[in-house]
Amino acid sequence: MIYTKDYNIDNTGNILVTEKLQKLIDDNDEITINEGTYLVSPLFLHNNTKLIFDNAILIATLDENNYKDIYTRVAGIEMNWYPAIINAINTNNVEIKGNGIIDGNGNYWYRKYWGIDTKGGMRKEYDQKNIRFLCDYDCKRPRNILIQNSNNILIDGITSKDSGFWNIHILYSSNVIINNINISSDNINSPSTDGIDIDSSHNIEIKNSIFATNDDSIAIKSGRDYDGRRINIPSYDINIHNLKILTGFGITLGSELSAGIKNVNINNIEFINTDCAFRIKSSKTRGGYINNIHINNFKCINVKYIFNINLNWNPLYNKLEIPSNLNIKRDYLDSLLKYDNPPLTMVDNIYIDNIYSRYDSDYLGINRLFHIEGYNDKYIDNIYLSNLDINSKEYGYIKYINNLSIINSNINYKIAIDNKNNEYDNR
Repeated sequence: MIYTKDYNIDNTGNILVTEKLQKLIDDNDEITINEGTYLVSPLFLHNNTKLIFDNAILIATLDENNYKDIYTRVAGIEMNWYPAIINAINTNNVEIKGNGIIDGNGNYWYRKYWGIDTKGGMRKEYDQKNIRFLCDYDCKRPRNILIQNSNNILIDGITSKDSGFWNIHILYSSNVIINNINISSDNINSPSTDGIDIDSSHNIEIKNSIFATNDDSIAIKSGRDYDGRRINIPSYDINIHNLKILTGFGITLGSELSAGIKNVNINNIEFINTDCAFRIKSSKTRGGYINNIHINNFKCINVKYIFNINLNWNPLYNKLEIPSNLNIKRDYLDSLLKYDNPPLTMVDNIYIDNIYSRYDSDYLGINRLFHIEGYNDKYIDNIYLSNLDINSKEYGYIKYINNLSIINSNINYKIAIDNKNNEYDNR
């Protein structure tokens, strides 16, 4: 076992120490990062690495010259982009664990996207040019942890804080366990600060953890449009259980699901002041499928949308068209813009059991039970709900479903629908 305290590595957070830490990682299998704050650019783990935190903080440098592009996937498209703060790429048998914090130094990256006043930045420029969908790809921001093309991975005990982009990204990987972690990334001005993204991966377990984000708490994905179908790696055999989810958009399937998602079990989740509990989002260009989803034992307190399924989500984000007056060239544009006339997303066999939902007497927010809409020319098939115990402000709506079953349930609501709540998350 190697300890950083024995190697004269600055732990004040004032001096960049990437080179020294990377050498320890390269030369050893087990490294303990001792108490202190370490200013770093991206670090890369190798096979059989055990990276152990002992009251240590890794904080991301703000010098973008220290982020050298790698080939990865971002929001469903393969492209060159910044690596994460900690990267396990093409590795096996890696552990990242202990009492530690990975701090993405998020405010810098949020200002890059939204500007200092949250009304400018790259997003304002792209909105004005009517190319909003490109901003998420061109505004490069590091993730906190990237697991890519890797197997037999354990992430245990750590805190991921203020990531510049997604906190933990599991990409093209298998046999990953995430246990007893804390995601603290809920700055209200942060763009795309998902908690965990499971992306074209399988045999994944997430358990015993707490989430506070400003985007999807957990998202399951499998690629966007043509590029997702080109790679054609689904996400499947995923087990999510025993979590507390606070601020954030809940447990989401999509929107990048072009290679499909199947065999997902979600159990024993407590949602408090969360935007959504369970959510599916897709678009008319996405294609793909969702099949065999099992949900059991949700406790929802002050949740805006208990079930939110929108298969034509955020049309501006999904409008893939370059205005004729712009001459824009990007390496990834061919993959992003290519249209291969996919069938509409197929959603079937969703099983939901034991859902409890209440709102506090002083809660002033939205509280809608159902916000579910398939396509008018391709219905969702087979949603089975049982043992619902619901007191909600709104019932909401269910559209374009074949074979909906609700049994053994007690559902109370004040009004059928408030139409001003029909639009959600079109940022």
